[in-house]
This record gives sequence, C-alpha cells and structure tokens, in this order.
Amino acid sequence: MTDSFPRRHARTRRFTLGQPRTFAIAPDGARVAFLRSSGGEDPVHALWVLDMGTGQERLAADPRELSNAPAGDGDELTPEERARRERLRESGEGIVAYATDRDVRRAVFTLAGSLWLADLVDGGARAVTAPAGAFDPRLDPPGRRIAYVRDRRLELVDADGGAARVLAGDGDDETDVSWGGAEFIAAEEMGRMRGFWWAPDGARLAVARVDDSPVARWHIGDPANPGRTPQEIAYPAAGTDNALVSLHLVDLDGARTPVAWDHDAFPYLAAVRWDEHGPLLLTVQSRDQRHVAALAADPGTGNTSLVREWRDPHWVDLHAGLPRWLPGGRLLHANVAGDTVVLAADGVALTPPGLQLRHVAGIDGNAVIIAASTDPTSSQLWRVPLDGGNPEPLTTAGEMADGVTGGGTLLTLRRDLARAGVRAAVHTAGRVVPIGGDAAPHGLDLRVQLLTLGDRALRAALVLPAGHAPGDGALPVLLDPYGGPHAQRVVRAADAFLTAQWFADQGFAVLITDGRGTPARGPGWERAVAGDLATAPLQDQIDALHAAAEATGVLDLDRVAIRGWSFGGYLAALAVLRRPDVFHAAIAGAPVTDWSLYDTHYTERYLGTPRDQPEQYRRSSLLDDAAELSRPLLLIHGLADDNVVAAHTLRLSAALLAAGRPHEVLPLSGVTHMTPQEVVAENLLLLQLDFLRRSLGVARI
Repeated sequence: MTDSFPRRHARTRRFTLGQPRTFAIAPDGARVAFLRSSGGEDPVHALWVLDMGTGQERLAADPRELSNAPAGDGDELTPEERARRERLRESGEGIVAYATDRDVRRAVFTLAGSLWLADLVDGGARAVTAPAGAFDPRLDPPGRRIAYVRDRRLELVDADGGAARVLAGDGDDETDVSWGGAEFIAAEEMGRMRGFWWAPDGARLAVARVDDSPVARWHIGDPANPGRTPQEIAYPAAGTDNALVSLHLVDLDGARTPVAWDHDAFPYLAAVRWDEHGPLLLTVQSRDQRHVAALAADPGTGNTSLVREWRDPHWVDLHAGLPRWLPGGRLLHANVAGDTVVLAADGVALTPPGLQLRHVAGIDGNAVIIAASTDPTSSQLWRVPLDGGNPEPLTTAGEMADGVTGGGTLLTLRRDLARAGVRAAVHTAGRVVPIGGDAAPHGLDLRVQLLTLGDRALRAALVLPAGHAPGDGALPVLLDPYGGPHAQRVVRAADAFLTAQWFADQGFAVLITDGRGTPARGPGWERAVAGDLATAPLQDQIDALHAAAEATGVLDLDRVAIRGWSFGGYLAALAVLRRPDVFHAAIAGAPVTDWSLYDTHYTERYLGTPRDQPEQYRRSSLLDDAAELSRPLLLIHGLADDNVVAAHTLRLSAALLAAGRPHEVLPLSGVTHMTPQEVVAENLLLLQLDFLRRSLGVARI
C-alpha cells in the first residue's frame, strides 16, 4: 500500500531530508563543508566535505559510525540543546550544527552532549575529553581550542587534549545567571543564537552574561503525565521585565573586563561581531526598538564608542549579518532609502531604490554578494561593487536564490516552481560543481498560479486540484495564509505549496496571500501593521479572496474556510470572529489570542506596552470577540509550546464557553510550537481535512 501524502510529508520532515544545508567555505576555496542526511527519509544528518580539487564529496563524520555516539537523538539531548532546536524549529537529528576554525580545516559538534572534533582535510572524527553536557561548541579561529557552554558556564578545552576548565561562571552561584548562551528573546526574536565570540587571534573571547532573575516565571505542565513536575521557564511577556544582558571580555586565564555601554538606553544586545577587519562590534537596541546603535569596543578597557546609529518613528529593523566591518575599516550596514531597504557603507547607498535587501551572503574581494528582490515573490543573488558600480545579478529572475560566498567561491542555493527541492552548486574559477541531494519525491502534480490582486497589488498564489479543468465549476475555498511579520508564503518555490496542493486535491481551491506586514515589499508595507495587528492583515485576506474570485471564476464564496499556524492561526480565528459574513469555518493552530501573553521584543515592536497602549492591545486581541463566534472554529495547540503558550487557546476557549459559543479544541500532549512527531503531524492534516469537510459540506473524494 502506498503511503499517503500526510504520512510522507511527516516522515520526510516536509520533504527537507536528504538535501544539503549549513555550509562553510574554506578561505582558500579548497573545500566546502555541509550537512546532509543519507536520503529523503533519513532524519540523521552527517557532516560532509566537497573537495574542490577533485569535485568529489566525502563523508567527514557520520553519527552512525562514531563509537558511543547515538545515531538519532532519542532522549539524549541536553535541555539547552532542546531549547536551541525549538528556537530554530530544527526537526533533524544527528549532527544538526557545527562550527569550524578560520581555515575550515577542523569542525566541532556535539552528539547527546558529548564533544566531537572532525578533520575536514584528512577525514575522521574523534571524541574530545570534556564533561558531559557540552552545548554550542566553537573552535577558536586558529583551531587550537574549543569553547562551549555547560551548566550555565563557559568552559574551555584544548582541541588536541588536556583537561577542560571553566572560563566564566565558576563560583557564580546565582541560579538565574548564565554565561555564553543566548537568552530567550535573542534566540526567538533577534536571530542571535549564540552568546560568545572568539577574538580573531583566539587570545580571548567576548562572552554574554544573562541574568534572568527579573523575568517572570511561567510553568508548562504535562497534563498527560500529572506526576511530572511542570517545566519552569523565564518568559518575558509584553510589558514585563526582560533578562539583564551584559558583555564581557574574557581572557584565557579567566580574567574579565566588562564591555560598557548605556544599558538603560539600549537594553537589547542584538548582535556581536568580532573579525580581523575591525574592533569588536556590538549592535544594541532600545526597548521601544526605535533606536539602534553600532558600537566599537576597546579591547583593553571595554569602553565603547558610537560608530553609527539609526532611528525610526516605528521601529528599526535588525538584519542578519549586519552591521559588519569591510576590509579597510568601512562599516557595511542596511539603510532605509524612501521605501527601500538598501545596502550601504558608511552611510552611502550601494544598491538602488527598488532593490530590496534581504541579507548579505558574504564579501568577495572588492564586492559584496547579497540576496535581494525586485519582486517580493522571488530573490536573486547580486554582486555589489564596493567602489560604487551597478549591482550585477548572479542568478536569474523568477526563482528563490540564496547563497554563501568566500575565498573566491560562490555557493548558490536555488528553488523554483518547476520542481521541489533545492539545487546547490559551487561556482569557482569558471567551474560549477553541484552538491548532491536526495529529497523524497512528493508525488503531487503542482497546479500553482501566482496572482497580483487588487488596488494594493497583493501577491497571492491560487492552488487548484490537479484534475480541475475550465468549466468544472466553482470550488470551496481554503485560505491558507501566514499573513504577518517575518514570513512569506507566496514565493517562487515549489516546496512552499506542497501541503496546499494536497488540500486542493481533496476538492478545494487554496488561496495564499501575503498581506501588509509581510516582508520583502519595503518598510512602508511592513509598518502598515504598527499599532494594529488585526485590521490590515485581515482586510488584505478578504480583498484578495474577492479579487481572486472575480479574476478566476472558480471560487465558491458561499463556502470559504481559513487555516493557519502561529500568526496564521491568530488570523484564522480573527477571520471567523470578525467577518463571519466572509468566512464560514476556521482552523487556528497555536494562535496568539491575547498579545499581552506574547513576548516583549516581538509584541512591543508593533503594539508598544500594555500599560502605555492598552487600546492597541484591545484592538488586536481576540478575547473580547468571543461572543461574536457564529461559525465552526477548531483550535489546535501543543501543550508543551514555550513560544505561544497553550494559555492563548485555553483563554479563548474559556471566553467562548462563557459566551455559550460552541467550538472544538484539539490539545496536543508533548507537542511544542512545531510538530516533528510523524504520527502527530500526519494525523493533524487528516483531522483538519475532516473538519473542513464537515464544516463546509464538502464531499469526500
């Protein structure tokens, strides 16, 4: 019997297994390291090396072949590693992260809290003697020493042998203080997953100290196992205290020098960068996120000086990998020019209006390689000369391209609508060497049409059943958005529409729309949700629905459902509560229902604090709308979710019950904000399909 799509979708981790990921390019271009599992149904990732001299791939470290190392993860992960994977939505197993030395000759990683060192030149991997429980190991640039976090302390061990020793945290008996890790807000919202950085010469480190004592304690229980003690987490809800984060220069003998800046003005440590092109560089941010500063730190005194600052009446966006020093000492950073995010050096724009910067892929000689968009549904790689010349496209339009560069070598990652999966290739010295991948076939016939709808030129995708032909009649409609900040659904990549196609093949027309607030359309588009996370995102879904119905003639507006997860779940519940005239059923997965229960950095960016802006919170909340429910609503929530905690769904359900409004609740025991468990993920799709059929009167195909 052939497996169903939901089962294959779950088993293959959404068809991502078997594809190469997490790349590192040697400065001399001689080799490229990367991770990949052995096939499309193998969740265990191994460390590989592509030898550019021979063009051959070789296995550098395979968890299945390392003695005393687990093949998968089982229950062997440390709490810190589990938290890191949750923040990254990491569902793989085996070697899912590694760090190299400067020359990409050695790599270090952990398996079940044990430390391992791989030789990327000659091959082979060996265990490094260190206490169990190591987390986030990183080699110094010369490759001589390994620093890692364990038990809230930063420890150090020589790569070639010797006893481990504590660098920071020894004797610090404050249970709420940790060294070398990223606090919840940094990891979940700022994209800063680490808490220590080596100096370029490997002689010292910059180390974050996190004091969680001011942060409120929440408790996440396991109702399916009442004998277990609830997990206590430090969760900074909107308007409450954040962790106190400081940075220290730590010598190899443990001597510490604090890095000084105005913590009252800039409590958020957003990013740290330390390389050979300039001094230690900090990016700090005000609590209201309207002011960001780049600071250079003196390595002797720890004093900082202002390099550049940015202000915005709404908020200043953070950009991964920026700011950073260029060779020669100029500062590379993002700027806002009109309604475009541009790349700039010392305030001078290097890219033109209309080319929206996504991120920097690296520096190649006298040029910067960036991913940027002229159309929000696609992304190209561009070569941007540092001398002020015109940017040159390195990939074609009409696809989603990303990449990494270094050592005169460019690695491209390309996706398009023609086929699922990523095409990875290394370009150097006139050669193109592909990197192999073996994702499982999805078995679907994709019928995706990209649309531009309405007065606001809303970008949308309409997915129809594979067998649907003109004249077959109107179809019940399923809206399937995310629809909020930080995420796009309408992109030129087949992988983005696999689940939508499966729903379509069950007899639906699936419409996906990126409305106001979503990225890649400029600051004005994103800031349209300032002060109100409900009105513009919901109106854009409605306008897109009506425009698509008029343009295509295949949408049955008397049978319209909406589903989503996280912000998409919020949007789905919002739709049936406030516009039951348009939406006839909704599935809300892990929805934010009361924004005062969500975290500081995300929520306050858009709504301020509950104390200062109570009306903005009320306007964006779902709880006061509970009495208005008149349509079928299915709420789904993982009870172990530490991001959007289950209290969101439970409070909305209680308000609905108090108002006498029937609804359905599906609690997922042991499930977090993601659902990697194969059986759970499979049956979630099947249960949603059953709910949609019942609610809209759609016959089983």
